[in-house]
Amino acid sequence: MIEGFAREQLCGVWSATPTPLCEDLSLDVPSIERMVEHHAKLDIRGLFVAGSCGEGPWLPDEDRRTLVREVAKFAKGKMAMAVQVTDNSAARVIDNMNRAAEDGGDVAVIAQPFFRMNKTDASTLAMYMQAIDASPLPVGIYELGERGPSPIPTSVISEIYQHPKVCMIKDSSGDDERRELCLAAREQRPEILVLDGDEFRCVEYIAAGYDGLLLGGGIFNGAMAWEIIRATQAGDIERANAVQDHMNEIMWAVYGGKEIKCWLAGQKQLLVGMGVFRTNANHLNYELNDECAAGIERVLGEEREMLFPWEG
Repeated sequence: MIEGFAREQLCGVWSATPTPLCEDLSLDVPSIERMVEHHAKLDIRGLFVAGSCGEGPWLPDEDRRTLVREVAKFAKGKMAMAVQVTDNSAARVIDNMNRAAEDGGDVAVIAQPFFRMNKTDASTLAMYMQAIDASPLPVGIYELGERGPSPIPTSVISEIYQHPKVCMIKDSSGDDERRELCLAAREQRPEILVLDGDEFRCVEYIAAGYDGLLLGGGIFNGAMAWEIIRATQAGDIERANAVQDHMNEIMWAVYGGKEIKCWLAGQKQLLVGMGVFRTNANHLNYELNDECAAGIERVLGEEREMLFPWEG
């Protein structure tokens, strides 16, 4: 359902990529090519741009459009590109979808609205269906479950999954019932791509039958994510869990511990050390603490084979 790609080309590891910024928070256009090329070397199957990790809700509109255009320039023919189009009304979502299509996106991804008052199941379903009906692109659903700002009832989300334009699901809900809904949707519509978005629990989702992983850390942990997929699919769950545990320790070092105190700034600082980004600047003003900075230096020194697997 994603033009130019067979389904098997889309299964595996996707990256919800961060966005490179200059110190003045303008878009760091020269770093975008390095970002795309780094993902290609990791065999990333698709990029999810302008998501929460990509600061899409906080980027100026023109920066978001430039980001999509630049990623499309370098990613076409190498990997698919999904673009977040989430907003608070169907009309605004549709505007975002049209821009994403004009700028070279392959999939428009909708998450829960950021702000919605007096909602009902009927009004929520109508908002989604109106936007999906009008989309010029196939649609992905970013499923946050109860973790999101405006949770969607399971009865509504299961109906949304049946829309013929829905081609993929990113499941970051962490909820077993919603996981079963995703798998049931794919059973009914085998063309749907079902991806796990909880990077700390990859093994159980791949073991359950998910098609791959869509990870906020994919730009640096993509090689380990692939190893988890291959070990799990081969039935070597012990090995898969060992890799997952190792990957979790690396992510906690980069993100600032289990409390994720340095989210985004830590990840970007790691990418600076890897030569992919030039700054750790971010619109949310997340800062590095000393513990996180030390953890990043340790990862850069000890985990080069994981960060740059092609060098080995």
